[in-house]
Amino acid sequence: MLKINHLSFRYPKQAKPVFEDINLELSPGGVYGLLGPNGAGKSTLLYLICGLLTPKTGDVLYNNVNTRHRLPETLADIFLVPEEFELPNISLSEYIKVLQPFYPKFSVEDLHRNLDMFGFDHDMNLQQLSLGQKKKAYMCVALAANTPLLLMDEPTNGLDIPSKANFRSFIASNMTEDRTVIISTHQVADISQLIDHVLIMNEHEMLLNQSLISIMDHLAFGSTNDQDEIAKALFAQPSINGTNIVTFNPDGIETMVNLETLFQFVTTRPDLAREIFKTPVNHESDI
Repeated sequence: MLKINHLSFRYPKQAKPVFEDINLELSPGGVYGLLGPNGAGKSTLLYLICGLLTPKTGDVLYNNVNTRHRLPETLADIFLVPEEFELPNISLSEYIKVLQPFYPKFSVEDLHRNLDMFGFDHDMNLQQLSLGQKKKAYMCVALAANTPLLLMDEPTNGLDIPSKANFRSFIASNMTEDRTVIISTHQVADISQLIDHVLIMNEHEMLLNQSLISIMDHLAFGSTNDQDEIAKALFAQPSINGTNIVTFNPDGIETMVNLETLFQFVTTRPDLAREIFKTPVNHESDI
């Protein structure tokens, strides 16, 4: 569905590239968490994916078409929810009349169902909304467009704690087998129960591109105060309730992936992480 080939990008007048020689393939379906610290290039990658920026080298292909060409049939399949945006001083119904022709699969019925989940008026004035309300309203519109590819940049910024929980339920309830969602965030905990694939970026490169199933096959996650276990761990991170650890998983015992600990492990020891996921899993022998 989406193929990124040897992608490099640098903003004008900046000495360092945002990233270099990134290669990535995404299959249809599922929720991808694009994780990384501020400045890692997450937003830039989303803008390159939908063709709003021109790479220095490489290309992004959506169904074998270069997205930088911005062809109408390609754009009709992609919806971007940026971190910051302005909505016009008009009613929602007026806004939909302008937007709907660009997205052939747009469903007003889906829009109203999404609005009801957040308790919104179906014909509110967009300028009268708070930042958090604008985000939720725009996400309602984005999902009603029914595009196969949905890109969301820091969607939980500006949302309070109850709204973040509602956001996870909202996305999950709108997922279909042929819809792919990429959520870019540095707030790892906000999407930990939502994603099924992890992308981790840092220091100009993609450090990890693995499904949760693959991560659980290779690694085990836990919390302990046992100093021997901590010393043997691949990675250890002190926490309030003990030390969170990452270990090999030779027995194939499934543990809940701690995304925050995984992120710290991968960004702290990227070479080890790469080596681990190069190795085929064999649960019948020690790794």
